[in-house]
Amino acid sequence: MKFAGVLSASVVLFASSALAQTAETNTPATAPLKPSVGTAKPAAAAANAAAAVKPAPALVIPQPYNPMAGVEKAALATAIPSKDGVKRMIILRGLDKITGRPSNILAPVGVPVKYATMTITARYCYSTPITEPPETTAFLQIEDHRPDQDAREVFSGWMLASSPSLNGLQHPLYDVWVISCATNQPGQMLPVIASTSAVKATSPDATAKEALPELPEGAGQ
Repeated sequence: MKFAGVLSASVVLFASSALAQTAETNTPATAPLKPSVGTAKPAAAAANAAAAVKPAPALVIPQPYNPMAGVEKAALATAIPSKDGVKRMIILRGLDKITGRPSNILAPVGVPVKYATMTITARYCYSTPITEPPETTAFLQIEDHRPDQDAREVFSGWMLASSPSLNGLQHPLYDVWVISCATNQPGQMLPVIASTSAVKATSPDATAKEALPELPEGAGQ
């Protein structure tokens, strides 16, 4: 009887141990937490949207081409500043009356410049702002040094760009008139000077077949 009781107790303990092992095996292990995908998508979308938005390019206003701009700035730098510290330069046009060849003349204020047989000294110039009717006034002193004559002053006074014949240079060989006034003040653009190079004239197309205009009766008399 004792042996049967011991056997029964062993069977019970074995069954309990087997049940405990089965329970541990069937119990699922705790899975590691995964990051929430739903919260990462909006952040990534916002970053992609920010990268896709590019700043608008800066507005570039094309400026007229001025082949003399570098030369003008260098000449303007040599001008003697006025009492207010502004450097000024008169832009002139010279004409050889014998050959008909025009030339651009840059005359910084206070600096004598040579043109042909003449020495031009600019004393002052002023150009109206763009909000007013265009006008340039300049005070010039011009001396002539012709080889067959003694040096003499041929002009001293004010010139107006809008009326070059009002108080112009009286010279048998050359003519000089005012184009504009340039300064080193911020925001001022140097004026565009027309090229003085020779321009090849083009003849009309002789093969063009255009009917002559009908003139009223008696127009040819």
